[in-house]
Amino acid sequence: MKFNRLLHLLITTLLCLCSMAAHAQGKADYPLGAGDTIRVQVFQNPDLTIETRVSESGSITYPLIGAVEIGGLSVAVSEKKIADALQSGGFIQKPQVNITLIQIRGNQVSVLGQVARPGRFPLETVNTRLSDMLANAGGATPTGDDIAIVTGVRNGKIFRKEIDIPSIFLNDKSQDNLLLQGGDTIYVHRAPMFFIYGEAQRPGSYRIERDMTVMQALAQGGGPTARGSEKRLRLNRKLPDGRVQQIEPQLTDPVLPNDVLYVKESIF
Repeated sequence: MKFNRLLHLLITTLLCLCSMAAHAQGKADYPLGAGDTIRVQVFQNPDLTIETRVSESGSITYPLIGAVEIGGLSVAVSEKKIADALQSGGFIQKPQVNITLIQIRGNQVSVLGQVARPGRFPLETVNTRLSDMLANAGGATPTGDDIAIVTGVRNGKIFRKEIDIPSIFLNDKSQDNLLLQGGDTIYVHRAPMFFIYGEAQRPGSYRIERDMTVMQALAQGGGPTARGSEKRLRLNRKLPDGRVQQIEPQLTDPVLPNDVLYVKESIF
């Protein structure tokens, strides 16, 4: 019993250390951006400790060396750049520079629409992908669409792309798992819905699943009541010109967005 407790404690400690190491690595990879507030320290040189904000041009002003361009650089690379400047200027021999993130405002991505936690999230590493940011936002809600719309700026031009989220994993379209950049916006729209009423067990509105048929839509509504009949269905479908078409559908017909399925009473 005592051995098991010690083993559990050891495993828990290792997991915590791994988590801390991963977190530290993520901070080291974080690309600094305009608006970020940082603390810069040099080992055994407390007079060189400053707290400053990265300017809109991506630079900071540091004692002895002046302006330093760090916008877009990772924390680790920025530390080395300041250390090299201090050493090459003859101010400190082998300086050990440490940068701590105080407040992250630059390099954020907005996640909007049908996600569990919409909001703005920082790009904590240089290789943050679409799936990572959706996970940060808690993923799509049950009413969220399978399509994510990513907008931003690439090479000075407006960028917009619609991504089929499941296909990234199911169809091995890993190239669609985009690398994100600061200022990007991810939007998840409401999933297409259909409506069922009449002699259905659970009338109401439901999400349309991929390649859904009338039979599957009827099953989603719990099937017909004892008074209803799956052979007596009526489908109201809105046409592009605004007119509503009434159809007596087959069970194998596809269901389209905003279709209204009516389950009639059985004749007998």
